[in-house]
Amino acid sequence: MTKITDQSAKIGIIGQGYVGLPLAMTFAKKFAVFGFDISSGTVESLKAGKSHIQDVTDEHLSQYLGKTYFPTADTEDLRQCDILIICVPTPLSEDKIPDLIYIKSACTTVKAVLHKGQFVILESTTYPGTTDEVVVPILEETGLIAGTDFGVAYSPERVDPGNKQYPIDKVPTVVGGINPECTEVAAALYGSVVEKIVPVRDARTAESVKMVENIYRNVNIALVNELSLIFERMGIDTWEVIDAAATKPYGFMPFYPGPGIGGHCIPLDPYYMSYKAKKYGFIPRFIETSGEINEFMKMHMVNLAEKGLQKVGKCLYGAKIVVMGLAYKKNINDPRESPSITVIEELVNLGAEVRVYDPFVPSIRTKAGEFASFGSVEEALSGAECAVFMIDHDVFRGISVESVKGLMASPVVVDGKNLFAGEEGIVYLGIGKS
Repeated sequence: MTKITDQSAKIGIIGQGYVGLPLAMTFAKKFAVFGFDISSGTVESLKAGKSHIQDVTDEHLSQYLGKTYFPTADTEDLRQCDILIICVPTPLSEDKIPDLIYIKSACTTVKAVLHKGQFVILESTTYPGTTDEVVVPILEETGLIAGTDFGVAYSPERVDPGNKQYPIDKVPTVVGGINPECTEVAAALYGSVVEKIVPVRDARTAESVKMVENIYRNVNIALVNELSLIFERMGIDTWEVIDAAATKPYGFMPFYPGPGIGGHCIPLDPYYMSYKAKKYGFIPRFIETSGEINEFMKMHMVNLAEKGLQKVGKCLYGAKIVVMGLAYKKNINDPRESPSITVIEELVNLGAEVRVYDPFVPSIRTKAGEFASFGSVEEALSGAECAVFMIDHDVFRGISVESVKGLMASPVVVDGKNLFAGEEGIVYLGIGKS
């Protein structure tokens, strides 16, 4: 606590990705930070002043590099740290089972350097109980006792890539320790760089907060996706309905339909919670159904493409289709869990000739191979028979229907994000559109 107060504490952040690097920059304002990553390429790039994360510019990185921020792949650098924060991915296996391999690996790294007086915080998104049941047992293999010899807490990351309005220090931070003293220490640490701290009862409560936040969004997106499928058949514009409903000043929050969900949290968290719920003998039907609906929207985009091509006398097999948008949300370069991956794979599987374009993502890896983005909107649309718009990048909103008609061989447009109104001269099908 004294080292936090006088800012002499050294902080090691394990994982220098979408969460770890922005967090390192936040702490580097006041503390010495060692940014650890197992990727030597990532570390060397950071040492050279090159950021691989869109939210951290090279200029931002250079402010702290070599002064208060030190990228490293050497575990021995973590030994001198007072606080170790784990920010590693938590993916799903092929059969939707939580895969904690990166958390376990990070804990093994920490175990090798752990000594009395250190404090360990997990930020990775995971199911309730991970800190107590996975992190603590691995660390206690050293013979040290958690909560006595070293501290442990959980603080769910709340990074929203591309959101300039809410950087880390502007978003309230939830903290929960394995005992009240650990909660107090974690609150003091984050409170030194973040405007508001929300302490909760324990680590399991803090882990549950993250689950609730993202399952709430997943369920509500699934609701409007299901409604959009109904309204399509009824000839009603879902987007107009939601915008009108949103004028009610209470009791309603607008969510919008789309071609599936992506990113590092919302597509995964329902399955993390579902897995843990079943361990307690409960079948979370509502949560699992929302996941199924959102997963189906990817296939619905393929179905709309097939339907549109049929209207111009073509079939999917052999059709020249361009997938517009590879990121999981607009104006960012992050393709993790992007719905476009599944759409590309299914279109290729059905025999389509697929090309892709995204102004932020240079290429994307799928089971059907790696696809490199074309250089421009014009190149991507030229000669295409069907354009499938997966995301609402600002540059896509500037595309005119006239240019679509002029560039495409047969202007069939499938709109997953309400980019177009649908005009004469093109075959237009959109999610939630009449």
